[in-house]
Amino acid sequence: MDKIKSVEAIEGLNGRGVPTVEVRLTTEKGIVTLASAPMGTSKGTYEAFELFDGDPQWYRGRGVQKAAEHVNTVINETLIGMDVTDQRAIDRALCEADGTLNKRVLGGNAILPVSVAACKAGAASVGLPIYRYLGGETVTRVPDIISTMISGGAYGQSGLEFEDYIAVQNRGERSFAFAAHTMAAIRHNLEKKLVDRFGVVADDGGAFSPPLGSTREAFDLMLQAAEECGVKDVISLGLDVAATDPYDSEANVYRMGSTVFEKEALKQFYLGLAADYPLTYLEDPFEENDYDGFAQMTAALPGLRIVGDDLFASHPVRLKEGIARKAGNTILLKINQIGSVSEAIQTAMIAKKNGIGITVSLRSKDTNDDFVADLATGIGAEQLKLGSPVRGERIAKYNRLLWIDRELNK
Repeated sequence: MDKIKSVEAIEGLNGRGVPTVEVRLTTEKGIVTLASAPMGTSKGTYEAFELFDGDPQWYRGRGVQKAAEHVNTVINETLIGMDVTDQRAIDRALCEADGTLNKRVLGGNAILPVSVAACKAGAASVGLPIYRYLGGETVTRVPDIISTMISGGAYGQSGLEFEDYIAVQNRGERSFAFAAHTMAAIRHNLEKKLVDRFGVVADDGGAFSPPLGSTREAFDLMLQAAEECGVKDVISLGLDVAATDPYDSEANVYRMGSTVFEKEALKQFYLGLAADYPLTYLEDPFEENDYDGFAQMTAALPGLRIVGDDLFASHPVRLKEGIARKAGNTILLKINQIGSVSEAIQTAMIAKKNGIGITVSLRSKDTNDDFVADLATGIGAEQLKLGSPVRGERIAKYNRLLWIDRELNK
């Protein structure tokens, strides 16, 4: 048995140049692991709390020195001497040291990277790759990739209604190398088409943000790019609406750019897209508390993944509520929403037990930490939302999946 010797942290930077907590865990037998906390741009109400310093003179208030110091003091003292392979006990100790339901005291951005670093060390201590440590011998396949190609919504510059316009990979028995090639080919061809048409095109986290006129125009361009690459037969389309952001609770409408949708009109808009395009993935079509709306969408489009992100917040209690109300058929699992490896796995097991699909996701302000690739593979997720195959924080996950796929297919 190997035990935790020390846990320490620094205020590092993520892929957007925003501070994050990076952790180094050392065991008594000399294993050293690193992990860092990802961060989202679009955040739901029910996510684990991220602790920021609030000093406007230091990273515009987004510094995380307090969270890092919590790792160096309270968390380090709590975990010293613990069995590095007892992930549940480690995560339970972290949550008890915080003492709140949403990790408000120590910060989810302090607790999560410690949890991940411990998981990595546990796997190393027994000589297993992380995906095998988590999933055992049942693991046989890496997930399919879904990749945002065009961005819009509240955080994009395109003026399009929805946040993410997604290429959905359906590779079948083909290798992950084929999947990576497919996504890269589509993105490169799409970039050429957009630059030829518009000149310089804004890049939003690896996705393009061109001045298009409609969702249908975006879908048409994506399908054209896939067809010209010869991969249209293995690609379908998806949307992340992120509907909580444009929801006006007082008027009970969705304000998306220049368009205002009432709920029924928005539902009919989705149905029209599903009738005219190979749409297979619809994430957060309504705001985060509208279980009834999700249930209606799930019943109306039984062949689609109706995905709960803000609705479920990777939380077992909210997922159970959705299952009881038949609201959605897939959970978007983000480990920083729930805040520890054990809790993320608990949520995934509830989903599997109840026939709910699992799409694991990175975050828009992610880091080069590739843990999510092993996590998604280890828990048997069908999909991994990785973004376009550009920028280091995304490429790290693509490359890790290439290695895992190679190991699984030897």
